[in-house]
Amino acid sequence: MNTAQFTPAGTLTAEDLGRIHLIGVGGVGMSGLARLFLTRGLPVSGSELRDWPSLAGLRALGGTVHSRHEAANLDGVDTVVYSSAIPQDHLEMVEARRRGLRVLHRSEALAAAMTGRRTVAVAGTHGKTTTTSMVTMVLQQAGVDPSFVIGGEISEVGSGAHHGTGEHFVVEADESDRSFLIYRPYVSLITNVEADHLNTYGDLATLEAAFAEFARLTDPEGFIVTCADDPGGRRLAETLRAEGRRVHTYGEAADADLRLRDIVSSAQGVRYLAEIDGRSLGEIRLPVPGRHMGLNSASAVLTAYLLGLPVEAAETALGTFPGVRRRFERKGVVDGVLLYDEYAYHPTSMTLALQTLREVAGDGRLIVVFQPYRLYRTRDSQAEIAAALGLADELVLLEVFGPGELRAPGEGSAALIEAVPLPADRKVFVDSWDEAPAEVVRRARPGDVVVTMGAPPISLLGDELVAALAARTGAPSGVEPGGPAATLG
Repeated sequence: MNTAQFTPAGTLTAEDLGRIHLIGVGGVGMSGLARLFLTRGLPVSGSELRDWPSLAGLRALGGTVHSRHEAANLDGVDTVVYSSAIPQDHLEMVEARRRGLRVLHRSEALAAAMTGRRTVAVAGTHGKTTTTSMVTMVLQQAGVDPSFVIGGEISEVGSGAHHGTGEHFVVEADESDRSFLIYRPYVSLITNVEADHLNTYGDLATLEAAFAEFARLTDPEGFIVTCADDPGGRRLAETLRAEGRRVHTYGEAADADLRLRDIVSSAQGVRYLAEIDGRSLGEIRLPVPGRHMGLNSASAVLTAYLLGLPVEAAETALGTFPGVRRRFERKGVVDGVLLYDEYAYHPTSMTLALQTLREVAGDGRLIVVFQPYRLYRTRDSQAEIAAALGLADELVLLEVFGPGELRAPGEGSAALIEAVPLPADRKVFVDSWDEAPAEVVRRARPGDVVVTMGAPPISLLGDELVAALAARTGAPSGVEPGGPAATLG
């Protein structure tokens, strides 16, 4: 069980950090933090072995990116920032401590950046990246220019971080390693509470207790938002209200403070009527499919309403919501095959994603290329993950992505493929990344929908699939532009 301890948010500011170096700067979370510091005018460097797309943007902003991990990268540095993916014996971590430099977890550095702002912290088992993006866009539309750091890039905006001039700071709060407990939000928005990250918490009860602790850190002048349709969110609201805390709920439930009525979802998007305390707020429309998208958007509407912002700003922002990269991101059409990329790996979010993809596929088949994320999750939730994958017509399964985990013989995807309720000829486990494109090309035909789904590396497979499908047409390029992305939690 992960028992990492982090320093609670205090009076440390971003400017106090001096020259900042981020280990593993290419990841979405770390690159977003680096972008925030750079746009704030702070000197930033980072080290990264892989050439992630985000690195070009950091260099353009004046950041220094080292393509090797080595002690010399820390010359002139005052503060070293790491994520939970970086081991304590990493050579730059060891060197930072030897030199007596300030060493901060990503969440601690982010907390310093939030000092003096009214923080809107979005947490939850799934849906938080999309919800954080929606809240951010609503606040931007309202003209308050919030700062934000999101665990994904808002499509078309092309960024997951921004240093704004307003008093609000919107942040995606990560529960996976308990680091969300260092924040002191003005608004705590919790999308749902389900079993996950049990390598850290051990059981659901301990996880729920951590979400309650997070909510209790909310400023007494602020408020808490939870989902009335989610059993974990409902239990949390009941607990906190019994303690006299200010809690507001959203959902289709009859007792939700903000209620969604007459919700309709199709391949073209989702719409619903919003009511608060029995008073109509009008119709909310989103150009993205999925009933759960209605729930995500309702939390943004409720948050804006409680902050005293015009509901019209929420209606306008959500009506043009472009989606978030890696959240049901449309990659394009190649040789008649529609390609998407989707981050879902928890069984609930996988089920929601695949159900919505079926709406998009219509009469076509759904082919899923899935890479499980973490061995413990794949093992502990094997039945639920297998059931979700059973919604596909065809499955191409890659080995589990689990850095630092040891896999016993027969564990991981070899066991998962047997549990997926599909005929043997409609599912295949490929233990080599290089085999996946050819397997997809062999199975896919015009009218099909193909989605790469799961752990972060699978997003890199999308371009290979595009190239492989284009090659079978005999043309150097066969891609129809994807256009605005749809988004799934």
